[in-house]
Amino acid sequence: METMLTIDQRNAVLLSMARLVDEEKESILQANALDMEAFDKNDLAMYDRLKVDEEKIEGMVLSLEQLESQDDPVGVERFHFTHDNGLEIYNKTASFGTIMIIYESRPDVTIEAGGIAFKSGNKILLKGGKESLNSNLSIVALWHRALAENNCSSDWVTYLNYNREKTREFLRKPDQKIDLIIPRGGEKLIAFVKEHANCPVIVSGRGNNFVYVARDADKAKALDIIINAKTAKISACNALDKVLIDTALPGYELFVKELIEKLNAEKVTVLASGDLSKFEGVDANQDESLWFKEFLDYKILMGSIDSLSEAINMINTYGGGHSASIVSENTKEVDYFLSAVDAAAVYHNASTRFTDGFQFGLGGELAISTDKLHQRGPIGLQHLVTNKWYVYGNGQIR
Repeated sequence: METMLTIDQRNAVLLSMARLVDEEKESILQANALDMEAFDKNDLAMYDRLKVDEEKIEGMVLSLEQLESQDDPVGVERFHFTHDNGLEIYNKTASFGTIMIIYESRPDVTIEAGGIAFKSGNKILLKGGKESLNSNLSIVALWHRALAENNCSSDWVTYLNYNREKTREFLRKPDQKIDLIIPRGGEKLIAFVKEHANCPVIVSGRGNNFVYVARDADKAKALDIIINAKTAKISACNALDKVLIDTALPGYELFVKELIEKLNAEKVTVLASGDLSKFEGVDANQDESLWFKEFLDYKILMGSIDSLSEAINMINTYGGGHSASIVSENTKEVDYFLSAVDAAAVYHNASTRFTDGFQFGLGGELAISTDKLHQRGPIGLQHLVTNKWYVYGNGQIR
């Protein structure tokens, strides 16, 4: 494999891939139809992630085109220092080397993650789930065609068609150097990778996102935000799972009733704790463990709280470190909430559904990290690099 490709070579491959995905969309759809036919449709979230349609293919093409248009993330100067002895010392961004992504269900990851890793000068190892095998192999074949068209080795994008046991052995004793692993999926997958991997792992963790309706909230905004965050896409990690409502909100009981009615109209099962259990249209919840759970379903858990500090404590105790939103018109309380909540993305008067690399202007994402090192939140092109020191001398000794 070439040790490094120029930015022109990388961009040419991305444009070739965008063209091929558009030209071969029927073959991708046919491969996906085989996966869909064999899949258990009772798992709504996984089924939604697995499905590829014309809109998703358009998104794949757009993602590749946007990646091509972005600046090269490799070789960007971050720091420059001139030593007293004349040494010129620079710190610049550098590719990781080889990145492995282990993911479930989503064939679009094979495009988006592959494209981001490749543009940032990394070799990519893709380990998708068995449920999306036909879709993934169809897309990887296009990657290899795009690479071949531009006289680049197919080793830049490799698909690992391994079962669980072989994956475990590969993680323990890889047959090549792996510099970084990113698991995208449920908590069992993440635990499996962390247990067996022998290199750094960035966790693209669970959502379990919260909205806090504060006492100074605009109730109309709160209703729109909650309905959107819960129902727009239940399979997304940025979907809403928990709502906390301040009991000092004017018209508290009328607001709760209207929210429950709107959620029920969207076929959402409303679980309620504490005094909210008395309202019609809810299922009473006495199970504390549900506060930790990411539903990925038409379910939501609501609770009442008496203060801003209680809301923050609830979110920091039970949340997944992904996204949290406050609905309030009180600037002082908003600022405190945004600084005190321990999450990768914090919102004021907005839906958590925006936690996404494309929506944040990154042109897509490799994953959404709930770790704090080396990058938190959506990992885009400019984050999939490490750094390197360049020191230029003229015979200096110490």
